[in-house]
Amino acid sequence: MKKLFLSSIALFLSSMPIYAGGILTNTNQHAAFLRMLARGASIGIDGVYSNPAGLSFLPHDGLYLSLTNQSAYQSRNIDASFKMYAMNDDRPATTDFQKYYRGKASAPFIPSIHAAYKQGDWTLSAFLGVTGGGGKASFDEGLPLFSSLMSALIFKQTAAAGKPLSPQMYDIYTSMNGKQFIYGLQLGLSYRFNSHLSAFFGGRMNYFYGGYEGFVKAQLIPSLGGKELASIKLDCDQTGWGLTPVIGLDYQTGRWNFAAKYEFKTNMNIENKTKVLESPDPSLLAPYADGVNTPSDIPSLLTVAAGYQILPTWRVNGEFHFFDDKRAGMANDKQKALTRGTFEYQVGTEYDLTKQLTVSGGIQFTDYGLSDDFQSDTSFYCDSYSLGFGAAVKLTTQCTLNIAYFWTKYQNYVKSSKNYNRTGLPGTDVYSRTNKVFGFSVEYAF
Repeated sequence: MKKLFLSSIALFLSSMPIYAGGILTNTNQHAAFLRMLARGASIGIDGVYSNPAGLSFLPHDGLYLSLTNQSAYQSRNIDASFKMYAMNDDRPATTDFQKYYRGKASAPFIPSIHAAYKQGDWTLSAFLGVTGGGGKASFDEGLPLFSSLMSALIFKQTAAAGKPLSPQMYDIYTSMNGKQFIYGLQLGLSYRFNSHLSAFFGGRMNYFYGGYEGFVKAQLIPSLGGKELASIKLDCDQTGWGLTPVIGLDYQTGRWNFAAKYEFKTNMNIENKTKVLESPDPSLLAPYADGVNTPSDIPSLLTVAAGYQILPTWRVNGEFHFFDDKRAGMANDKQKALTRGTFEYQVGTEYDLTKQLTVSGGIQFTDYGLSDDFQSDTSFYCDSYSLGFGAAVKLTTQCTLNIAYFWTKYQNYVKSSKNYNRTGLPGTDVYSRTNKVFGFSVEYAF
């Protein structure tokens, strides 16, 4: 029986590597993005990431530099309701169980650096930042996946032995902390062919750093002796790297500016560096053994954008993103459960109130190709819309400060099953998330 308990724990842990990021790519690399959202057709130092081909149209030759910091705070919650096996007098029965599981994720310090050097028709650019991952996350009270599965296994095995245990007869303790960051260093070259057209070619080196630390324990309540049924401890770091080729185009005509960028799929495997793996049967946690590799590709990304200058002081942008998540390898080929890749639509505008002050705002809609088979307690996403607003303040003729706030409203995802987490009983999860980001950037043109 203990081995089956441990197998359920292994199932719980085996899905953890993709919960914090998975199909997530961080496109918010500058406060100018946070305050306007649609920056793919804008000309500025933030274009090192969002519109690198447009750097050829920077206003003058010389060095441009920008330093950014963002603070992101998220919650990832599950409202779970499901049936559990129990005893009614001496007869097997079921009982209702409901609990609201709260997960918190935070990344208070997300720095990035943008730099460009323009000389004539050529512009050399570099970028360093956190281009993917979900920061740090913690589930202090476990997850419904584990509670439901362990409860069902305990009841079935003890009932088979003639001494069934109901949920009130034992306690399950779980805690899991995870972290996931993808650091990107991008270098590239832009060239202006004429007064209308420019192109970009470059690459980004990605370094993955993540890991998991936690425990799972099931034991009888003290009045029944407090016997331990199962226990596992895990402390595992994960690292990996991959190269992303990036190309781009920018075309200007009259008051219009059109731009496109394509980031190729990045093949990346992450390798375990395990410090603690305590289990009576370590083979059950083989995916976390030291040195084991797991696929975690970064999906290709296509951005297409258009900008229009309504007035010399008023500009509007529209933009479309496509993340080809379904072709990016994930652990256990989970990407195959997606119905398609991710669509994003963005509209933004900015207005110069004075020569020193620009205000802006924008909206972004994110539509994932989700399915019930893709969604799980440890890796779930929700369609959303985001609002961003802020300002750019010219402190001097050479120095500009961008400040912004970014807020996301998620649509709850409801997943119901007649065989909830393989327990043979019905259950429903309601997945929800919250997100808010504060950011500032300082730009300097030498």
